[in-house]
Parts: sequence; structure tokens; C-alpha cells
Amino acid sequence: MSPRLVWPDDAASKLRANLTDTWASRLCAELTHSAEEPKEISLRPGVTRSHDVAGLGHGAWNDWRQAWNRVELNHSGADVELRTVTVAGVPQEAPFRVRVRSLQAATQVLERLGGAPFNVDIDRARNIGRRLIAAGATLTANALTRTVRLDDADIEVVISAITWLAEHPDLGEWTTRQLPIPEMHTKWLDAHRALLRDLLGRDISGETRPRLAVAHLTYVDPDYLATEQRRHDAWTTGDTHQPAYAPQTVLIVENRDCRLWFPDAPGTIVVEGSGKAASSLLADVAWIRAAVRVYYWGDMDADGYAILDHLRAAFATSGIRLESILMDSTALTRFAHLGVNRDKHGSALKPSSIRLGNLTAAENDAYAAIATTGNVAFRRIEQERISITEALHELAVAG
Repeated sequence: MSPRLVWPDDAASKLRANLTDTWASRLCAELTHSAEEPKEISLRPGVTRSHDVAGLGHGAWNDWRQAWNRVELNHSGADVELRTVTVAGVPQEAPFRVRVRSLQAATQVLERLGGAPFNVDIDRARNIGRRLIAAGATLTANALTRTVRLDDADIEVVISAITWLAEHPDLGEWTTRQLPIPEMHTKWLDAHRALLRDLLGRDISGETRPRLAVAHLTYVDPDYLATEQRRHDAWTTGDTHQPAYAPQTVLIVENRDCRLWFPDAPGTIVVEGSGKAASSLLADVAWIRAAVRVYYWGDMDADGYAILDHLRAAFATSGIRLESILMDSTALTRFAHLGVNRDKHGSALKPSSIRLGNLTAAENDAYAAIATTGNVAFRRIEQERISITEALHELAVAG
């Protein structure tokens, strides 16, 4: 080890780096009255003899000692350990290491060393941790870190949810969307369900009543339609109802108009997907899984490709390869004249940095073109603006 001297500002940087990594675990230990692992910072590694001091220079040695003499650290929870070094035949007491035993002491030491302010409001985090414990949460460093990152409004929802769930051990009479938790809406729960699981040790989705998939579908087989029976139908998970015929081809679309007015296509049923969450439930529908071919057709925008990616992964668990139509780079170029840059409210559509691992190369090229952070001609082509006859042609070619 090469002899070197650690000055107060160097020690502050080391302590700040340690706090960045350990503040949450230290705070958990503090709040649960557990022992914290002390942090020790060596102040003169490799400097034990007069020869080492001479190599560093006596002037630097004396300046370093004076710098540490000006720092008062010895208080409850922290101290500077001194050890003797013989310099030019004279024994000298010199700082050896700083030892910090608690989070509170560490923040005080950092301030006294003149370090840059710590980037976590420990007082706020401490208050949040206390409230979580009081509400019945199990505190871990990971869960505390994620909770502290939330804004104050979301913190209140977390506390409300934990309090309510602690008082309701049986969730069997509700679906997750029906849970009457004060201040919480269903989209919030979808986004923070994993956090609640870690804080409570409970998987809410496994305790609630299952949310059944409802597939709205349109029959487009010409032989069936010739019987003049119903054209539009719905199927619910667990129901005894079966479709009018077993389809050879299933086309999942996002837009209702595309389903309702799809042209005749032999052996085909068109199913309305209705977003990522609903679409993924379709992978559990037995008669869809039994089809020879399953296709997806949606908007060419960031959300549309995310739905395709999600749905393809869901079907893959059943060994089914979900294909797409009118969603590759060729289609993007072909229908570029229908592209838009603003949503229905007039707000500019934003890029997406989400990596989608289940797209084909051609689909990924199209996704990259509309989702890039750079300048683009357009960010969305809505599927309903493309002629349904084009989709029928693509379906026939793909089949």
C-alpha cells in the first residue's frame, strides 16, 4: 500500500459516497432499533513510520495534522482514533481513522467536514419511515428508498393504502379495481402494486377476486354470416359460452370501428383488444390459443408497439407466435401521409425510451422511427385511418 494522507475534504467525499449507498439501511436500523454497521475511514493508510512521513514530506505531514486538529468530530456516535507515529525520533499522536456509528452522526460529521450537502432529506425520510412502521409496514432499505422518492401526495396514498389493507386481511370480495381504499385510484395501484407488496409482504393481486377477461368479437366468416345469425358477440373468461365457430384465424385489433366493420374473411374472428392490460388477458382464452394463426393490428405509435410487445410475450408463454400486420417499417413508409404529431387533445406526442424486446426487426425499425428523441416527421399513424381493405389484403397474404 502506497503511503498517503486523507484530508478532511477527502474524508467528506468518502463519507458522502457511503451515505449515498447506505442511508436507507442505516435509517431502517435506526427506526427498528437494530445495530448499525459502523463506517470507518482510514486517514493515513500506509503511514506508520518516520520513513513514510519523510517520503510524504514533513511540511505536508504537519499541514495535514493541523487540518485535522481544526476539525472537532468527537461526539456521541463518532470519533477520531489517534495512534502514535515516531517522526524524526519524536513520538507524535496523529489521526489514524474516523469511526462513525450511526446515520445521525454521519450526517453531522459530513457537515463538520465541510462536505457537499447530502442529496437525501434524511429528516423527511425518517418521518416517512416512522409513519410506514406505525401504519403496519415492514421496513426494508429497498422499499424505503422507493417510497421516499415519491412526492408528498403519493406518500399519503401509500400510508392510506397500508393502513386500509392492514385492517382488511380478506380481499376476496373485491377485484383490484374495486378496492375502496381512500385517496387511491386504480391507475395508482397498477403503478405501485410491487411497492405495496414489499411493504406489506402481501400480493394484492393474488388475494383479490380475479378480473375476468371480456372479449368483444365480430364474426366475419362468410359461410357463417350467410346463416344470418348474430354478427357481434362477447366472450367472458370462465363462461360456458363458446364462439359461433372455431376460428382458424384470430385478428386482434385496438380500434372498435376496425372490429365492427371488418370485411368478410373465411374462418376468421376479429377481437377487440382494448389496451395492454385487456389484450394480455386474451392469451388465456382457449379458443384463441387453439387458432392456427393469431395476428395483432394496432396503431403505429409508441403505445401500439408496447401493446404488441406485451401481447406477444403473453402469447409466447402458451407457445403461440403472435404475428402483426401493417405495423412494420414498410407500412410506416407506405402510410406516412396519415401520420400525426399530436394527440386528440392537441398535445404534442412524446418520444419513448422504453426498450421493447419482443418486436421483429422490421417492427423495431418502425418503432425506433416514431419513438426516437430526435426530429421526426410524425409519431403516430392511427389504425382506423388505414383502409380496412388494406388489412384484409395483408391478412390474406400473411395467411
